[in-house]
Amino acid sequence: MAETLDDYIDAVSKALALSVEEAWRPAVRANLEVSLRLGRLVDEFALPDETEPAPIFTA
Repeated sequence: MAETLDDYIDAVSKALALSVEEAWRPAVRANLEVSLRLGRLVDEFALPDETEPAPIFTA
């Protein structure tokens, strides 16, 4: 997966015209791994078809 993320970092940094220094790559890769893992959890959470978004969110 690390090689795939490195390819993704290269492609996105080129598309956004951002330079990513070699020293930053491990931190960027780690952040992407966490983001993808958390995104998978959200994606796998089943919601019934009748679920409606809350009009106002309060904590």
